[in-house]
Amino acid sequence: MTSISSETNTLNQAKQKLNNSILFYNQRPIGTLAACDSSKDTLNYNHCFVRDFVTSGLIFLMQGRAEIVRNFLVETLGLQSHEQQMDFFKPGPGLMPASFKVDVEHKEQVLTADFGEHAIGRVPPVDSCLWWLILLRAYVKATNDISLAHQQDFQQGIKLILDFCLVHRFAMYPTMLVPDGAFMIDRRMGVYGNPLEIQVLFYAALQAATELLLPNSDQTKYLDKIVKRRLAALEYHIKEYYWIDLKRLNEIYCYKSEEFGKEVANKFNIYPDSIPSWLTEWLPETGGYLAGNLGPSQIDFRFFGLGNLMAIIVGLTSEQESQMILELIEQRWHDLVGYMPMKICFPALEGLEWKIVTGSDPKNIAWSYHNGGNWPVLLWLLVAAALKSGRDSLAHKAIELAQNRLSQDQWPEYYDGRHGRLIGKEARKYQTWTISGFLIATEILANQEHLALITFNKDPQIISCVW
Repeated sequence: MTSISSETNTLNQAKQKLNNSILFYNQRPIGTLAACDSSKDTLNYNHCFVRDFVTSGLIFLMQGRAEIVRNFLVETLGLQSHEQQMDFFKPGPGLMPASFKVDVEHKEQVLTADFGEHAIGRVPPVDSCLWWLILLRAYVKATNDISLAHQQDFQQGIKLILDFCLVHRFAMYPTMLVPDGAFMIDRRMGVYGNPLEIQVLFYAALQAATELLLPNSDQTKYLDKIVKRRLAALEYHIKEYYWIDLKRLNEIYCYKSEEFGKEVANKFNIYPDSIPSWLTEWLPETGGYLAGNLGPSQIDFRFFGLGNLMAIIVGLTSEQESQMILELIEQRWHDLVGYMPMKICFPALEGLEWKIVTGSDPKNIAWSYHNGGNWPVLLWLLVAAALKSGRDSLAHKAIELAQNRLSQDQWPEYYDGRHGRLIGKEARKYQTWTISGFLIATEILANQEHLALITFNKDPQIISCVW
């Protein structure tokens, strides 16, 4: 009885704190604050972050509170960059802001957007436009309001995002090339190039676009000639070259390097000695995962939580691969989950490697923040991936673990330590996406039909597309 009462109290507190975080613009709810922690300097935690709000938006849709999501989509579309080119400090066309806040000018409320100009490192948020498309599609699935997406300004906004993502560039791969700090890991962490998280979000956003663009219009050229072709190429590329299991590890271990020509085994010139010593004993016989990054002579063998879990949810991985990722998480639970679901990446960078890769970042010390910290927001992704793959016991285990701590710890942004036992040294309390992530996890566990908001059915035309 005590356990049921405790669970109810935790849920009620989470719902109340989420409501307290709602941001209003001209008396309309348009988003949620990043955190409501009065004990620390505000910094930019009084902004509504696009990526953060997606988690809040999903739980609002599940609760039948679609108005705030619609308002958010409309207002952020109005903030989308329409600059003709990315020049110096101006964002390029199609970019969505990292965040926005409500200011008052001449006694009137105005929205002020931040495209990274005020962020550490001044890096534009590449993932914002991808998350925005994913949320728009979720809104349509929840409300059947396809008319919103079919409005001219929304169609133009989608087209700008596609133009931005599919632009010609100095690369010959179907992946998106981005700098360090362009997504959730928004500091230098050696994730420049083709990081997994961006590729998975890119894949999901392209799938969303195929559902949202008006049929029989000029936009169909993106569907028929570009988007579907890119989707097929991207899926093949990720599965073929990012996937790591013991079979693949043995192939890399026996690679010949300095090979030339098209028909070579080692297409990326990966050196066998780059396989880290920790991996050969850590990787279970029945486990596997998608590597964190891939480029010339580079595989980032670190396990990145969001990218792998999202790959399962949006159908980028096969059923067998999804099961192997979850098997890895279950067998290496102490490393990847520990006392709080779950690690943003594993293992942490330490010593000289930490100095070189992060630039001696004092916030990203080993087993803290982005460098091996535990992020409660990833709970909903773990639960969704487990439920989609029929591993309900894993979902129950993760929620029970988080529930026992989050409320008493005042819903922190992240946890520190090798196994997530410490509240993050600089973590904000009452972090909104920590709260909404917990609510999503409990909601989809109670009603798995909500998974349809974030999962995709494979389009046969995309599967059969030759690249």
